[in-house]
Amino acid sequence: MWGFLRCLGLSLGLACSTAQAKLCLSRQFRMKGDYILGGLFPFGIKEEILLEKNQPKGVTCTKFSTMGLLWALAMKMAIEEINSSSALLPGVSLGYDLYDTCTLPMVTMKPSLLFISQKGSRDIGAYCNYTQYWPRVVAVIGPHSSELALITGKLFGFFLMPQVSYGASTDRLSSRAIFPSFFRTIPSDRVQLQAIVDLLNLFSWNWVAAVGSDDEYGRQGLSIFSSLANNRSICIAHEGTLPLPRAQNSQDLGKVESILRQINQSAVQVVVLFASEAAARILFQYCIQTKVTPKVWVASEAWLVSEQVTKLPGIQGVGTIMGFLLRGAPLPEFNDYVARCLAQAADKAFCDSLEEAFPNTEDDVVGPQCPQCDDISHENISSGLQHHQTFAVYAAVYSVAHALHLSLGCTNSGCFSNNRTRPWELVSKMYNLSFRARSLTLKFDDNGNVDMIYDLKLWVWHDNMDPELLTIGSFQGDLKLNRSQIRWHSPGNQEPVSRCSRECEEGQVRRVKGFHSCCYDCLDCQAGSYRKNRDDLMCTSCASDQWSPDLSTQCFPRTIKFLGWGEPVVVVLLLLMVLAVGLSLGALGLFSYHWGSPLVRASGGSLSCFGLGCLTLVSLSVLHFPGRPSWFSCLAQQPLVHLPLTGCLSTLFLKAAEAFLASEFPGQAERLHGWLHGTRAWLLVALLLLAEGALCTWYLLAFPQALETDWKTLPREALVHCRVSSWLSFGVVHAVNVALAFLCFLGTFMVQSQAGRYNLARGITFAMLVYFIIWLSFVPLFTNVHKVYQPAMQMTAILLSALGILAAFYLPKCYLLLWEPHLNTQEFFQSSLELGPRASGEAQEEKPEKRRSQ
Repeated sequence: MWGFLRCLGLSLGLACSTAQAKLCLSRQFRMKGDYILGGLFPFGIKEEILLEKNQPKGVTCTKFSTMGLLWALAMKMAIEEINSSSALLPGVSLGYDLYDTCTLPMVTMKPSLLFISQKGSRDIGAYCNYTQYWPRVVAVIGPHSSELALITGKLFGFFLMPQVSYGASTDRLSSRAIFPSFFRTIPSDRVQLQAIVDLLNLFSWNWVAAVGSDDEYGRQGLSIFSSLANNRSICIAHEGTLPLPRAQNSQDLGKVESILRQINQSAVQVVVLFASEAAARILFQYCIQTKVTPKVWVASEAWLVSEQVTKLPGIQGVGTIMGFLLRGAPLPEFNDYVARCLAQAADKAFCDSLEEAFPNTEDDVVGPQCPQCDDISHENISSGLQHHQTFAVYAAVYSVAHALHLSLGCTNSGCFSNNRTRPWELVSKMYNLSFRARSLTLKFDDNGNVDMIYDLKLWVWHDNMDPELLTIGSFQGDLKLNRSQIRWHSPGNQEPVSRCSRECEEGQVRRVKGFHSCCYDCLDCQAGSYRKNRDDLMCTSCASDQWSPDLSTQCFPRTIKFLGWGEPVVVVLLLLMVLAVGLSLGALGLFSYHWGSPLVRASGGSLSCFGLGCLTLVSLSVLHFPGRPSWFSCLAQQPLVHLPLTGCLSTLFLKAAEAFLASEFPGQAERLHGWLHGTRAWLLVALLLLAEGALCTWYLLAFPQALETDWKTLPREALVHCRVSSWLSFGVVHAVNVALAFLCFLGTFMVQSQAGRYNLARGITFAMLVYFIIWLSFVPLFTNVHKVYQPAMQMTAILLSALGILAAFYLPKCYLLLWEPHLNTQEFFQSSLELGPRASGEAQEEKPEKRRSQ
């Protein structure tokens, strides 16, 4: 960092008034003492045009930097203050030797080599071991520039000479392996850049331009900013470096114009300018000339208070300028001290005494220490007296004094160490050193940096005068901001917006367009997914036990869903079940009451009552479908339905077989009568039940219905249901009942009724017809109905089957028993098996008569 190398815009040559007498200020930069501190300050500024260097000759700087002089005087004041006090180094005096860097490495190296030369000479000894080496100075204050500190830091690091910079802020100097003896009384650039990134993030400015000067300060700053911004999802629309100020070079001017053109094309409203004051001045000159659209300029500390920028004509029109400035401790007496030094420098007697005490023995080596300093006045330098970095120089001197205090074992009464402290011994005392400078307590961390507060400053203009630096916030680890004090350049004091794309709404994620993550389209998160973080590029799916609506930012727990007892469809089906059970029990009671009547005996007697009991169980089996399913209910559903249904259909099968034999094989009916009645009939029913039971057992063992929680079917609930493992095996379980129903239908639908006799076969035919219609309709309906209501569909099919059999076969007989009792006679319900040969003969006689009539 080489900012503030000009005196806040003041460049003084030797053009001061000729009437003003020469000062001897340049001879006040050397003083003897027990321990000498070297100082490197930018008294001069490098020329814009430097001839190609082909010989190792010296360079003379003719341009003068006010700030370099003021910083040197601050070091001088601090040393004199320490010497006059008994608090730090009682009985020990500090001296100083201050030189110009001219902001050039070739100039800086001369005094740096002089500092490490052996005490009392200009020689640098070559030794295997430098632990006993005594250099001319015990520590070095400076330089101000990061580029110069990178060079001198390695040189002084070899000798482990403490070097405390008051302005070199590049983060590279934090490396202890490369710069073991480097310290500074300002934070690293990384801290300031972290504050800038926090500022951008606070205003949601994620589409910015970043421009830096083409030097160590600017390049390193852009690199760190790019890394920090990327971690905070801030996109850099354009990044460029400004050429260093030289003569009017057309190529350099073209680079500046190109940077401004690209900034305008990228449509950013915020520019981070991390550059030296000279580079910033060139950029703003072109901004004013080309009338660039006003923007928000986030300044680096190097040019924020530079008069080279603030005094540019038309600078008020570039937009809003803000940046971070270190908060030091005030030095109220510094103004008087500078005035006293100037007054002494004008006193001939005082100057003569300096000439005698400090002859210019080193001028032939490094040249005059500050020849321009002898041609200034207090008015020339008054604008820089309150510069914020003056305190950093003052604190640097106090850090070395505190380290000497520890090394020499000093107390208020004196320093009791008999051994002189060498520079390398002082370095170990400065590691993690905590020291006080005025009202601030500073501490070097492991990297030689200090933690200080940054103030966020805003340029506020008043009647075309110099801008006021208004404090609108602060930063020390986190950013604190007073938004109400900010004055924006935009109409109505509206807060500028610098985004490539609008902020996505709640429940929307970004689909990036192009190469920048800040340019995107907003996509809605569908149900079952949500936006987890504001910067997400994809919707996050909810867990299986959670749900979310469209455009959601969170998921919600699913509730358990099953066919509940209180649902309307279940209530209707339960009423239907009550009807079916009531009719079945009513018919059973009626048949039991008329047990010995011809109608009951013709209907099957005990078998018919058994069938009614089975129908009752079939109707009651639907009670296993509502409610939350369990493992047991899933296993028991099919056997509880199919076994009683098989029992009912087996009794109907016996009656159908009886009617079929009587109609089609009358001659064989008498012989087969014993198989359709009595014990053998019960045996056949048992065999059919056993067959169905075997199928149910096979189904339960091989393909049991599993209790399953379905997370996908319903949008907000988890469906708990019994899952059919194999639909083929499910169909096989129905095989016995389907076969019985089919045989019943085949055996009865062609049977002719006899005149004056009750046709039992017709009731079986219609019962089976209803059975087939219901179950054939059940298959497509069950497949298409929502999975929640599939148990209700099964209940419906079961109950309708039971009611169909009741309505077609049993209820007509109940009607005869209740309202047509005169038909309950032996003759009207005489079965074909009971007629025997007579019935067969009559039937054979009727056949020829029918043929003759035809």
